[in-house]
Amino acid sequence: MSTSHLKLHRLALAAVAVACGSAQAAKINADLAAAAAREGRVEALIVLKDQATPAQAALDRGADYKARRRALVDALRSRADVQQAGLRSWLQARGIEHQPFWIANVVHARLSSDDLAALASRQDISRVEPNPTIAVALPKGGAGRAGVAPQGAESVAWGVTKINAPLVWAEGFNGQGVTIAGEDTGYKWDHPAIKPQYRGWNGSSADHNYNWHDAIHSPNGSCPADSQQPCDDHGHGTHTAGTFAGDDHDTHQVGVAPGARWIGCRNMNAGAGTPATYIECMQWMLAPTDLKNRNPDPDKAPDVISNSWTCTEGEGCTVGNEIQRAAANLISGGILFVAAAANDGPNCSTITNPPAIYSASFTIGATDSSDALAGFSSRGPVIVSPRRDTAQVKPDVSAPGVNVFSAWPPATYTSLSGTSMATPHVAGAAALLMSAVPELKGHPNKVAKLLRKTARTDGVTDPINQTCGGTSRDTWPNNMIGFGRIDVYAAYQAALKTAAELTDEP
Repeated sequence: MSTSHLKLHRLALAAVAVACGSAQAAKINADLAAAAAREGRVEALIVLKDQATPAQAALDRGADYKARRRALVDALRSRADVQQAGLRSWLQARGIEHQPFWIANVVHARLSSDDLAALASRQDISRVEPNPTIAVALPKGGAGRAGVAPQGAESVAWGVTKINAPLVWAEGFNGQGVTIAGEDTGYKWDHPAIKPQYRGWNGSSADHNYNWHDAIHSPNGSCPADSQQPCDDHGHGTHTAGTFAGDDHDTHQVGVAPGARWIGCRNMNAGAGTPATYIECMQWMLAPTDLKNRNPDPDKAPDVISNSWTCTEGEGCTVGNEIQRAAANLISGGILFVAAAANDGPNCSTITNPPAIYSASFTIGATDSSDALAGFSSRGPVIVSPRRDTAQVKPDVSAPGVNVFSAWPPATYTSLSGTSMATPHVAGAAALLMSAVPELKGHPNKVAKLLRKTARTDGVTDPINQTCGGTSRDTWPNNMIGFGRIDVYAAYQAALKTAAELTDEP
């Protein structure tokens, strides 16, 4: 019997013995076990049993949202320290590389077949899953055009105008006092369109502590490992930041909320992420740290997060429920979690991957300059399975996402199409609402309700006249466009009248 077959046999026997002895034993993913036998060590996520959000009296909805967030972070960290203590000691004693998380109760580790066999007998963990590298289908930029104003003679990008952001600016609210975050390919922070709005820039010097985190721990041709300053190894992240907050104060007014501040985390390595990198960035967002990844401070968390990535189950993202728990804890911490629907249309039920499938995510489709739904925009409904959330109308709303002009590294501009481009429009719109009505900060469901209830339906069309999940383009909301294309000025007007009356319930 070969060494690899012997390892598989040993692990199989251990799993059978454990299964016979206790129904509470850890489940080892079969594909992971096979990979360990072939490759020696594999990337894995060790999932502990308790994944619920801790119930804390201080999380009462009437409490100040920052106090609620601090209590949540303290509870999550304390739980991880207690429940992971034995596992961490075991990993350390065996010299196994590992990274514990608290936003989801999991530990990332590099494991051998022998490690997996030993873990199978532990009573403190639920299962061990792969941590695959997943290539995200990101829109690709062109060569970039330096000094070219969007739409020729206009200085304001068409999507910004389409959602009526300039009308909110005219009322005196352009995002001031609000922090937008992005989890993406990184950011060229000193691009002229986004440098003035970067929270780590004070006008004369940069301080990246609490404003930037790199979840990529190996170098590539564009960015070092654990980069100590924002770095973009693709361009996609910089483009999205330009859309939610970009303004070079000259000719390129590409952002919806140019008065907001932004922070960022790199969760993809040249366009490819893992469940661990996604969870790491989400954890940092709930309690940003210094550049040494120490001294977490939940008071420095953002108000809204723009997410233009997917954790594709078809390519091995089998730990979506742990990512779901991380997203749910962010939202419990008072942060609006905006997620791209993906670009797998035009068929129905093509919103299939985390985080867009989660009921708590604010999921975004894409429309063009004529308010027609983009052919590539993924449609609902989300198909129910044991691995997915409860079915509901998705996307929530749509926003401009076709030929969107925005920033591109190193200091140019280009047009991209995708729900990736629609999502930062919505994140910027949320920032405008929070800027105008600060009481909305810390209440993501109120902001989502305002954007849903005021979305435009007149003139917004689905060119191929689909009926997805029993909803047609004449039914609002529907599973193609959602509640409609956002109108932030209408949402602003509604917020002035009804924000206090809205509940936090989804």
